[in-house]
Amino acid sequence: MESLNKTIQKMMQGRNVAANMDQIMKQVYADPEVRAFLNQHRDQLTAESVRRGRSKLYEFFHEKQLIKEGKATVAPGYSPQLQLDSGQIDVTYVPTQQLIERRHQAHLRQLVNSINMPKFIRRATFADYYLDDQNATAGRVAAYSAAEEFVKTYSPDHFQPGLYLTGSFGVGKTYLLAATANALAQREVATTMVHFPSFAVEMKNSIRNNNAGEKIDAVKRSPVLMLDDIGADAMSTWVRDDVLGVILEYRMQEELPTFFSSNFSMAELEKQHLAINNQGVVEPVKAARIMERIEFLSREIQMNGENLRKKG
Repeated sequence: MESLNKTIQKMMQGRNVAANMDQIMKQVYADPEVRAFLNQHRDQLTAESVRRGRSKLYEFFHEKQLIKEGKATVAPGYSPQLQLDSGQIDVTYVPTQQLIERRHQAHLRQLVNSINMPKFIRRATFADYYLDDQNATAGRVAAYSAAEEFVKTYSPDHFQPGLYLTGSFGVGKTYLLAATANALAQREVATTMVHFPSFAVEMKNSIRNNNAGEKIDAVKRSPVLMLDDIGADAMSTWVRDDVLGVILEYRMQEELPTFFSSNFSMAELEKQHLAINNQGVVEPVKAARIMERIEFLSREIQMNGENLRKKG
């Protein structure tokens, strides 16, 4: 800012450009905002202070013109404002509405922490959820209504179960979870979305780095947690009991809402997935223990309809 001011001062002092600058200053003084500022502070400004402030008035006018023309400015994303500082005219720069909105959107994105999730989750909204006449099946409508109600009534001081969305491939389970997370972000609620099969692989690899505990802690403490595609891959005993079990136990004790999506119903998840580990060993008691926590943390909704992925 100082270099710009010195440049303007030199321009205004040069003899060859004095006449041109006088013409420019006529435009500056004719600017409605400059006139309003000088009129507002006429009792505090002298002719000498206005003369000394010519470079600041020009800076203000010039930067406004650059913004209007879409050209580079001295402070991109900020607009100039005139102010009176100890009787002297000065220019300050404040964030534009566009910059404020970009910062707000960046802040909202930070509230949705995704782990191994597709890029589209950033764009998912309730407004774009398929609820037209062709796709408004009973299951989709019920799931949408429950998700919207959760967002409206969520309070960190009152336990509210999440949703267990079950249904066939492409029915919109993951999209609805993402739309819910983004809607919660609008309310300043932080959410963690995890593609559980990928997370399970990541957890196995983290054993070598001795940071499995840190990763589990980061997930289990999220105000709202969404475990996507649970049951998609065979689960080892360690992942079931020491990863998923630990996460769910903590969230049940702390009463933290948890969402799930799965191609399995709750009953199918228990008998066909959790009860049988990746080595074929049947462990119904341990499966029942996990399901007890899932049923406490969420409410099951069966989603039906055609595969939306075919729509692109």
